[in-house]
Amino acid sequence: MTLAPLTAALPASPPAVTELLATFVATHPSRGWSDAIEQEAHRTFLNWLGCAIGASTHAAVDAALASVREFEPSAQATVLGRNERVDMGSAALLNGISSHLFDFDDTHWKTLIHPAGPVASAALALAEKTHASGRELIDALVLGIDVACRVGIGLYPGHYDQGWHITGSTGALGAAAACARLLKLDTRRCAMALGLAASQPIGVREQFGTMAKSFHPGAAARAGLNAAVMARHGYTASAKALEAPRGYLQVLTPTPHWERMIDGLGAHFEISANTYKPFACGVVIHPAIDGCVQLFEGGLTPDEIARVELRVHPLVLELTGKSAPSNGLEGKFSIYHGCAVGLALGAGGEAEFSDDIVRRADIVALRHKVTATVDSAVHEAAAGITVHCKDGRRLEVFVEHAIGSRERPLSDQRLAAKFHAQVTPILGAERSTRLLAMCRVMADQPSVRDLCRASTSALPAMASRAASVAA
Repeated sequence: MTLAPLTAALPASPPAVTELLATFVATHPSRGWSDAIEQEAHRTFLNWLGCAIGASTHAAVDAALASVREFEPSAQATVLGRNERVDMGSAALLNGISSHLFDFDDTHWKTLIHPAGPVASAALALAEKTHASGRELIDALVLGIDVACRVGIGLYPGHYDQGWHITGSTGALGAAAACARLLKLDTRRCAMALGLAASQPIGVREQFGTMAKSFHPGAAARAGLNAAVMARHGYTASAKALEAPRGYLQVLTPTPHWERMIDGLGAHFEISANTYKPFACGVVIHPAIDGCVQLFEGGLTPDEIARVELRVHPLVLELTGKSAPSNGLEGKFSIYHGCAVGLALGAGGEAEFSDDIVRRADIVALRHKVTATVDSAVHEAAAGITVHCKDGRRLEVFVEHAIGSRERPLSDQRLAAKFHAQVTPILGAERSTRLLAMCRVMADQPSVRDLCRASTSALPAMASRAASVAA
């Protein structure tokens, strides 16, 4: 058998990124970052927890829980928003699924990674079992997200363009890093954990608009946790798993960006670039929804609209070009539906992406009036909206940066309102308020177990519903 030659353009000796990242995770001092990074870590955790609890009663979580029970797991960790307890690997899977189901989670815009899903889901499950403190959890979250996003920077955009769902493929590495930190692994064993995670890239973009998309961060969380635990017990992997000629990066992207991965390592933290969604859908739809909401708030009504023209970056239609979504999950990847609810309802929360709203006759009719044109001059984080009215008026809005972006970030107040809107229907107003207060001072919590207990549903366990979905 003759192996294909390696790409000649690749550097002869790329940096030892596996060892560098492992050393960073193992040795970086606790809270070794600015107050701004510390605050962003708490905002990230709060946003992730709200998303996970908010989707905890979704049929996808029921089905996934029913499948987990087939393996008769022991009760080690909490399924957020519910009364069931499962093994920590299954908790990482289930909480990762629920945190991503509504497409309401955080976004690292440089790479389009949703980093908290895999990283926080793995870290909290392990932290609960090991009785870790809130300080240890926040440290693990910052470092794990940094690893996931730095690997993403090394992969993007070639990896994404090939069809990988980058949240899943990098998430296992971020989850492994966070769990290695919680387990206090030394540099060598951290490297082994990263090497084992590098053997488990997860997720392709074909699955967008289905339950399988939310499986990716959940499976990545479980894979990364498993990698760290195996490394703790002496299981080995290549010490050059990321940079070797046939290693993770050179296999998964045609254009590895080695130096970008390690630039500012330990001084600059990628969680500082994290953003939080005001709309429950693919993030590239947000500028268009933002513009349509502005038109709604300006007094425009659907019956005045003759047609709507959009100008968007090519990636927007590639990711969200579903013109006739049939359910809520598909609607989250339809820029046409996003514009319709923005114009008709002035909102884009989870309710606006429900099955009922996606199928509602007036929304479908308005959706049919929306056309989208690709314009490479428009940034992927921007959108131009032109509304032609029946009376001849022409209304135009150009959104350069949507609400929720780093340029127009969600305030703490809006983030709190988003949290309450997701958590209160599941846990009730009193417990939602208590949980929000705990998240804001997570680093001061002596044990994460109090937060986990506060995150469980007051309702009876949903075993019968899960069983019926499985059947």
